[in-house]
This record gives sequence, structure tokens and C-alpha cells, in this order.
Amino acid sequence: MQHLNWIALSIVGFLLFIGLEYLVSRRTGRNYFHFAESVANLNTGIAERLLDVFVTGLFYFFFDFIYRNFAIWDIRPAWYTWALLFIATDFVWYWYHRLAHEVNILWAAHVVHHQSEDFNYTVSARITVFQSAARSLFWAVLPLAGFPPAMITALLLVHGLYPFFIHTRTIGKLGWLEYFLVTPSHHRVHHSSNTAYLDKNYGDVLIIWDKLFGTFVAEKEEEPCVYGLTKPLGSYSFLWQQFHFMLELGTAFVRARSWKERWKVIFGKPDDIDPGIRGELEERWLRKSHTREQTRGQRVYIVIQTIVSIGVLFIVMLLEAWVPAGLAVFAVLFVLLSLVNTGAILEQKKWFFYLEYARVMLVAIACLFYFRHLYVYVSILSAAALITFYFSRIRESVQRWLFQP
Repeated sequence: MQHLNWIALSIVGFLLFIGLEYLVSRRTGRNYFHFAESVANLNTGIAERLLDVFVTGLFYFFFDFIYRNFAIWDIRPAWYTWALLFIATDFVWYWYHRLAHEVNILWAAHVVHHQSEDFNYTVSARITVFQSAARSLFWAVLPLAGFPPAMITALLLVHGLYPFFIHTRTIGKLGWLEYFLVTPSHHRVHHSSNTAYLDKNYGDVLIIWDKLFGTFVAEKEEEPCVYGLTKPLGSYSFLWQQFHFMLELGTAFVRARSWKERWKVIFGKPDDIDPGIRGELEERWLRKSHTREQTRGQRVYIVIQTIVSIGVLFIVMLLEAWVPAGLAVFAVLFVLLSLVNTGAILEQKKWFFYLEYARVMLVAIACLFYFRHLYVYVSILSAAALITFYFSRIRESVQRWLFQP
């Protein structure tokens, strides 16, 4: 029991709060949740949490290396050093977050968090492993200053919980707390694409940094928030959501005529990138087809698939110390294929079935590796052969069930 990763239970807590928010929004007659948006949000969070199983340890060792070799001071745990670490962490976050909106290479990692046109607790899940790596580079100043890695890691776990609760429209303004804390009202402004609200309220826990550095704007009743990017993404493709801006930067970099222009592409502002590039890339990569209304079959299938992905994530996190590295890799590949597959079904791409076939074959290969018995071999190989032989018929049947009303 002592080797269980109890942080996995946070998944259960987050799902409970998401469910509670959904019930409150329905009871008050306000539709804060849209099916496809919520699924896309959760998928992004599933991928980040699953990949974090492999990279979180690297972040700790990165902090430890800096602390052991370059620490300026030797800061010991005490109530006042914990308070100082909290202030320093929140201050560093403010500048990371602000620069993530102002510098293209950082925006490429952060843009995913702002793509949703909903604003609810599922949006807090829209974090990528690229963003986790980028902000860890900023937090590297903490071990450099002399804070022990164990202190930093513990505080970041607590510090990281708070932002979840400010991604909601069910909570109004909070009176005197508005003066010094980042509240849901403040963060609604941050996620808005309204011209008056753009690039404001970067704080994570404390709003004082925005007020100090001139980036604070209060939410106004006369100007309701409009969520999402200034140019809506218009796609639920998991891969497109993750990489579209990186592709835009790559295209702009190749087209740049001088190293000065290339430098501006990487370290300039997102507004400097030609907005027409995305349209060109969408025509090349998305190949949008006529989209019909989502069927009941689609919704049921996607819900089941999402539950399975969350279940795999929970088990891998909880049993992290016991899951063999090879099996963990199989789990990650299975979930990533599932997430890409879900996006394809949401957009009604008929090639989704090839991903289904790949998932089945991946499970078959994993079983052959970890259940070495003749009966298992014969059963799995026979099933794989039948699925392959009747591939076209099975595909047509599944497509009819999912895509026809």
C-alpha cells in the first residue's frame, strides 16, 4: 500500500467536481458544457497526465541537479521559507504565463489551453506535456536560489490544485477576495477572446502581480466573455489541437527571408505570424468533409472510450511503482491511439477504423508478451486473423452504426 501513487485519486476528485458543476449548470438552466468540447478537453488532460508518469521524475532530477551544483543559498524548510517559496513560485508563474502569451515558442506549448470555446472545469485539463516542460524551465530559478527540490515539488502539487477551481462560470464574484486572489471572475477574463480582455490576468493564485505590472482587467457585466482563440480552431482533431501552431511556426520559419525574420518567428509575438498560414495548413491536413449531427451511437461509443482511457490512466498512475516499463509503454500507446481516434469520430472521419484496428492489434501484441501460454497464443492469433480477414465488413458495420442516424 505504501508504494501506491495516491495522487491518482485526484482524478476521482476532479471528475466529481466536473459532475457537480454539470449538475449545477443544468439545474440553473445554463448550458456550460458541450459534448464535443468537453471530450476534447478531457482527452488533452488524459494525454498530459499519462505522459507525466514518465517525465515528472525527470523534472525532479532536473531541479535536484541545479540545487546540488549551482544553488546560491542553502534554504532550509521553515514556516517563513515555505511562505517565501509560495510567493516566489507564484511570481515565476506570472512571468512564465505572461511570456507564454507574448513569445511564439512558448505560445506553441500554451495555446492548447485556450482553444476551448467552453469555460468549465474540463478546460483546466487542457495542459500539454510541452507546457509542463516549458514552465519547469522557469521554475528552475527556485533550486538555483537554494530551495530544496522536495520543497519545490511539494508546493507545486498544492499550488497546481488551485487553478482547477477557477475554471468555472458557476461561481460569481467573491467580494473582498477579488482584491488579492485570482478568482473565477478574473480567470474568465483571461480565457476570453474579447478585445478588451485579451492578454490580461495572468496570475495563478495571486492577482497582485497583474495589478502591480498593469495586466489586470475586471470582468464587466456589460461585456460578457467570449471564450476560445481569436480565430476559433474549428477542429476536434487531437493531433491538430496539439501541433497546429507548431506547424504554423515551422511554415513561417521556412518562408522567412532572413535570420532576423526567423528569429522573430520563434521569439516574436503570435500576432506577427501570418494568419493566412493556418488556413493553408487546414486545407492541406484537415481535409474537412460534410459533418452530420452526432448520433446516439457516436456519443455512447465516445463516452465508453473516454471512460476506458481514464481508467487506464488511473491504474497506471496508482500502480506506477509496479507497472513494468514495457506494459506502461503499451498503455500509453493504446491511450494515445484512443485519443486520436476519438477526435476522428467527433469529426466523422471514416479512416478512424484503421486506428481501431491498430488498437486491437496493440492489445493482441501486449497479450502475447505478458500472457505466454499456448492457448492464449492460439486464441489471439485466431482472433487477429478473423478481424483481418473480415476487415471490410466489420468496418462498414461500425461506420453504419456510428455515422448514420
